[in-house]
Amino acid sequence: MNLDATFRPLVIAGFVVVVLIALPFRLKSQATREKLDRTQEGIAMMIVLRLGGLAVWASVMVYMIDPALMAWSAVPLPANARWTGVGLTILTVALLIWTLRSLGPNLTDTVVTRAAHTLVTNGPYRWVRHPFYGCMALFVLSIALMMANWFVIVGGGIMFALLAIRSHTEEQKLLERFGEAYRVYRASTGRFLPRIPV
Repeated sequence: MNLDATFRPLVIAGFVVVVLIALPFRLKSQATREKLDRTQEGIAMMIVLRLGGLAVWASVMVYMIDPALMAWSAVPLPANARWTGVGLTILTVALLIWTLRSLGPNLTDTVVTRAAHTLVTNGPYRWVRHPFYGCMALFVLSIALMMANWFVIVGGGIMFALLAIRSHTEEQKLLERFGEAYRVYRASTGRFLPRIPV
């Protein structure tokens, strides 16, 4: 049995659902028409992140059109591993809704804060400082499992590593903006995973 025939529609459904959830929040955050200086994350980082993200998402779209076009990077995964990707997609959707509702109009695609930016410490931000990055990493993993594709997982891993590096600059900007309040918040939360009390 061709597993791609089963999982291609699930990849499409997961992709469409995540886009439909994220798009209204992205549009609402852009409604201020405020210009953000994306170069503050570093020109090289800005270019590599966007081109790398484009390559990963383009490969997913190619798979959605015709899985055979991505056969060059397919890996033989058993059906249960691919079904795990479906479960992770459902988890991603729930976490993404929670994260975006908590973040509200503070959403940006760079390290710079908006003029009306607030320090968000509720929802998943109560435990981790970058739950949105975690949601995207989980989503890429879920899609890669459903596609059974090494290119998506490697590309997504590289993108997450770059975001992790960029998050240091983002946190410095937040520290400059919110001072001691952010320093206290940072000390009590994990960057991507909840801090385990000692």
